[in-house]
Amino acid sequence: MKLEPVKITIRLPMEFIDQIDLLVDMDDFPSRSEAIRTAVRDMLYQRTTLVLEKMEKKAELQRKMEQINKFKNEYLKQ
Repeated sequence: MKLEPVKITIRLPMEFIDQIDLLVDMDDFPSRSEAIRTAVRDMLYQRTTLVLEKMEKKAELQRKMEQINKFKNEYLKQ
C-alpha cells in the first residue's frame, strides 16, 4: 500500500535551506522535498524507537514497584 503524499508548508531557518540545497546540488538528494522527507522519516524512526524504549522501561519499573509493594505488604507489616 503506497501512502499518498500530502503537501504541507513549513518554515525553516535559511541556514537549513542552504544546507539542504548543498545536499541537492551535490546530488545527495534529487530535490529539497526528498531531502526533507528523508530527514523526517529518519527522525520518526529514531524517536519512535526512543519512545518505545521509554515505555518498556516504565512498564518494567511498574512491575518492580508492584513486587516491592507486595514484599512490603507480606513481610513488613507493622
